[in-house]
This record gives sequence, structure tokens and C-alpha cells, in this order.
Amino acid sequence: MKITRIEITHHQLPLEPPFHPSWSSNPRGIFDATIVRVHTDAGHVGIGSGDYMLGFAGHEDLFVGQDPMQLERHNRVIDHITFHYGRCWPLDLALWDLAGKITGQPCWKLLGGLSNRVRCYASSGTLRSAPELADFSERVVARGFRAMKIRFRRGDWRDDIRALEAVRARVGDRLELMVDCNQGWRFPWDTQSAWTHKDALCIGRELERLRVYWMEEPLHRADREGMRRLRDALDLRIAAGELAREPAELRDLMIGGCVDVIQPDVVSVGGISGLQKVAHMAQAHGIVFTPHSWGNGIGVIANAHLYAGVSDQGYFEFPWDPPEWTLERRDYPLVLPIDVDASGDLVLSDAPGFGVALDDERLARTRVASVTKSNN
Repeated sequence: MKITRIEITHHQLPLEPPFHPSWSSNPRGIFDATIVRVHTDAGHVGIGSGDYMLGFAGHEDLFVGQDPMQLERHNRVIDHITFHYGRCWPLDLALWDLAGKITGQPCWKLLGGLSNRVRCYASSGTLRSAPELADFSERVVARGFRAMKIRFRRGDWRDDIRALEAVRARVGDRLELMVDCNQGWRFPWDTQSAWTHKDALCIGRELERLRVYWMEEPLHRADREGMRRLRDALDLRIAAGELAREPAELRDLMIGGCVDVIQPDVVSVGGISGLQKVAHMAQAHGIVFTPHSWGNGIGVIANAHLYAGVSDQGYFEFPWDPPEWTLERRDYPLVLPIDVDASGDLVLSDAPGFGVALDDERLARTRVASVTKSNN
């Protein structure tokens, strides 16, 4: 069996009303999706999604004519392309989905088969007022989730703490609470500095008082020494690594004693093949591996298959923030959105590959000729 063609298409879903994410000062008026399809001469098609695949054009010959099951070989080639150009990891996802379809196995079994049940936390994206966030936390409990992630960056961290206090007062210990400080990186138009170590330490002590499960991205991504000192000074877990570009960055966070929780995303670094190794490294160092998955449903399900195959620690990120961020918006490339059960768990099937199908009609309606600048 040989790879015959790699197909890349770009899509944009207009968002009305726009989505206002906590991590950007610009509202999101469109939601981009790049879809990668890998075709074989036996009629199998693997699908992936994530970054725009910038710089991949002209490298198709490195894959066409090759055995699709040579996953490690393909991952190395993608790694080299990514070094020189953009993040091309959606191709790795498509190759894993393809491998599952060729073998008739779900990816979570090919990756270790630890469990098909993934315990999720509701990952919010907007900045609500304290009363509104408390009301929303009740909806999270009613939906079955046992944990919820709250976003900071209201301008004054004391306002963030007041919102967190309102949630804890409302739901008590019915929810584990995580906090994403959103200090690790910025979009090009957001130029404010990240917190200092002393800022983060002061805030971290408030989070400890409120029994927060983890403190995510509390410092700039390069401040590994600051994260190590913060982790030593606090009892709550420190989490980071969500948009790392190189597996070596994740290695340094772990062996440097900087984190308790490592959060890379298969669409951003390493693909599934690369992050499977990172997950095993995390386990060897006693660190929780739980991927970042704030993207469309293909990225969510790919990360979930990796997590289910190798990890049973902590919680898995499930973007859920209605009415601002619905499953229909998030998963518009798919026939059916990815959803959790009544217990807040994502249950993976035995369907081959990722077990999802593209909505070709909707993708045809949302297709654009080329990538344009967006506020994602």
C-alpha cells in the first residue's frame, strides 16, 4: 500500500456574534480550520487538522509513494519541515488516523490501549463577571463535569480572584478548579508583559487558599527558573507547555523541576508520534501528562486518543463554554460534534482511526482559497 496524494484545504466559519477569548484582546470573528487528507491506493483516507501547514507545499514527494504505516519515518520528515517552516503536525494526525483505518483499530488502542474513557474538565474561554461565572459553574456541574478551568486576565488579578471566590462559594467542592493565568504567550497585537515571579507567587498563594487544582502558564514560557522557584514555593500544581514548538522545551520543563503538569498539543508540537514519547517521559518523572486541546474537534479527538492510550492521570481539556463557545462552532468540520457523557467523560469507540467523519457539505460551503490573517 502506498500514499498517493496529500490534500490540504482551508476553511473559515464566520462567528456572529464574535467570540471574545480571554487570551486575546481582539474578538474572534472567524474560526479557521485547515483540513489535511492523506489518500492511499487502497482507497483509505486519513484526516487531520491544526495549523495552516505553511511551508509544506513542495514537500509532498517526501510522502507520496511511501508506505503509510512508516509512522516514525514520516514523523521525522515532518519534524524537519517544521523546523524550517510552519507547524505541519496536522499531517502526523492524518497519518495516525489512516493507520487506524488500515489496521481496523482505534488510535487509542494502537497507542497503548490503557482505557477508552477520558475524564474531562470543562475548559472555559471567556471572562465573565463574578456572579455570571458562579452561575456558569452551576451549569458545569449540571452537565456532569467534575472539574472546570477558569481564565484569568481581567486586567487586575484581584478581580480574577473575586471571580474564583464566587465560584468556590457557589459550588463548594463539587468541582475541582483549575486556573489558566494565560501568561505564557501573547498574540502579536497584545504587548503587555507577563507577570513577574513575585506577582505569580502572591497570586499562587491566593489560589492555594481557594484549593485550586493547578495553576497554568503563570509566567512567560521562557522563564523556566521562575517556574521552578514557583513550584518549590507552592503546594498547588504548576502546569505549562501548551504551545511549545520543540519537544526539547517540554523535556527541559520536566527535568528542570519546573512543572507538575505538562500540557503539549499534538497539533502544535511533535504530533502523536512525538508526544507519545513525551507522555512516557512525563510518567518516568512523576509528572501528569494532559494535552492542551483548544482547537476544533479533530484536534480534540486526536489528543484524546493519545491521552486514552497512555495516561490515566488528572483531567483532559474539553473546550465547553456555551453560549459563547458551542460544540457546533468548535466542531463545524465534523458530521457530529465530539461530546462527553452524563458523567463528564469522553468515551472513545472502537471505530478505526479517530472514529470521526468530515461534513463535506459544510466544508465545501466554508472553503476559502488561501489562508488569511485571523484573530484566532
